This record gives sequence, structure tokens and C-alpha cells, in this order.
Amino acid sequence: MQPFRTHKGKVAPLDRANIDTDQIIPKQFLKRIERTGFGEFLFFDWRKDPSFELNRPEAEGARILIAGRNFGCGSSREHAAWALQDHGFAAIVAPSYGDIFRQNSLKIGLLPVQLPGDAVKELMSRAERGEELTVDLVARTAGGFPFELDDFARECLLEGLDDVALTLREEDAVAAYEASHTPPVSTLAI
Repeated sequence: MQPFRTHKGKVAPLDRANIDTDQIIPKQFLKRIERTGFGEFLFFDWRKDPSFELNRPEAEGARILIAGRNFGCGSSREHAAWALQDHGFAAIVAPSYGDIFRQNSLKIGLLPVQLPGDAVKELMSRAERGEELTVDLVARTAGGFPFELDDFARECLLEGLDDVALTLREEDAVAAYEASHTPPVSTLAI
């Protein structure tokens, strides 16, 4: 995954609470295991409504999504985070997240910024005035508001380390362990 340090970009406000993963990426599009190709189906059912927030011209090209509380609740589908990232979002700002969605986002480099509700409302107001937003993971700020993120998740995002890359950092130790232990079962007899 790509390292995330600071991102400044256009913002799309989506002032709705309890947006579940079934709305983010509906079930009929979950037939693939690749992480790409889901962006075009993001909020598929809602996009049929011409007045949907992300259909507005000012939302085109937005790289930061600001949403209401409990974003990404519902089922554990990792495709929801994939769809948001594939659509072009680098960060999501909301007062709270579904736990599994939050973890899925962190694992692919999509930054879930959690801010108090009043700060989210202020940033939505700025976005509606056309202001861009800066999300700074180094300083742990979004639009000037401080946010918390545990040190491990922050390090992984700053260095662009997914689970595979983290494991590969220990490749020498794994190889040494494997070389020092005989297998409990011989596989040569098969």
C-alpha cells in the first residue's frame, strides 16, 4: 500500500448517519476478490437519485469524504473500504465508525479520521463553501482539528505497511526459525 503522510484535497460531505457497508457497496458486486474495480459501484443504489450528494458536480474528484456518525456499520465486507479507495478517497472523516470497517480501512491505507461531531459539522460547512481540507497524519490533524490514532496503525500508514509487508520485515527471523526446527511430520513419505 502507498504511504500516507499528508493529504490536501477536495471534500465531499455526506451528512448521513449509520451508513452501512451494504449501502457503500451492495451485495451484487461482491463476486470478485481483487481490490480494484469496485469504485464505479460505490453507493450504487443511492447514485440512482440525481440529487444524491456524490452526484453533485462539486463532489467530483473529491479525495476526502466527510460523513455522519457510525460510518461503515453493518456487515464486515472489506469490499466497502476497497470501493471507497478505488473511487479515489484517501481519507474518511466521521464522528464514529463501525469497528470492522475501521480496521479494514486501516489495512489498505484508507485513513479513517475520527473527530467530535461539532468538528465534523464545521468541516462539512467548510466543504460546502468549497474549501479544501488538509489531513495530516504526521501531526494527527484534520482541518486543524486534532485526532487520535494509535501509534501502530499510524506507523503502518506512514510507512505504507500492510499485513504482508509487516510479515516480510521479519523474513530473516522466520527463515532462521524454520531452519532450526525439524518438521513434526515428514512430508517426504507421501
